[in-house]
Amino acid sequence: MAGTYTHVTLSVAVSGEKEDVLTLLADQRAMFKITLRGLTEEQARQRTTVSELTLGGLLKHLTWGEQATLKDLRERDENAEIDLSELAGNHELLDGETVAHYLAEYDRVAAELEAYVAETSLDDLIPQPTAPWQPEREWWTVRKMLLHRLRETAHHSGHADIIRESLDGQTTMAALFEETPSS
Repeated sequence: MAGTYTHVTLSVAVSGEKEDVLTLLADQRAMFKITLRGLTEEQARQRTTVSELTLGGLLKHLTWGEQATLKDLRERDENAEIDLSELAGNHELLDGETVAHYLAEYDRVAAELEAYVAETSLDDLIPQPTAPWQPEREWWTVRKMLLHRLRETAHHSGHADIIRESLDGQTTMAALFEETPSS
């Protein structure tokens, strides 16, 4: 698909709008993962700005978000509520957790999400879990859920780029262009 920064390939054969949305989401995931390239575990846990966010913590959070999206799609639970205790620590790598583990999990759940979307309609309505910030049950289309996931990934990719640049001067775009052969 033209318009992507990276050379991504979907794990499923889809076309049209599904291909467009899934490809853009895969591209954003790939851009985010560029910020993690070459980091040590220590660097992935290092705060480099006034924020509490770290690169490893963002990876864990995005992985958790993909898992939650897939769970909501599969279960379609009309009584689901966000368990706030699950959110505790989902922005930081804890002792024993590794970047390698979360990268593998991020890729695994992304492939599962693509496979699920390939077999469902983007117009299917999915009940969203209620939460203190969203106390009324809302029903989102699969399309809206994917666009929300795309927005979240892009949002946190921006955080990651700033954190990485503060860490060692690397920017995602510079790293991307370093690997792209010039014409």
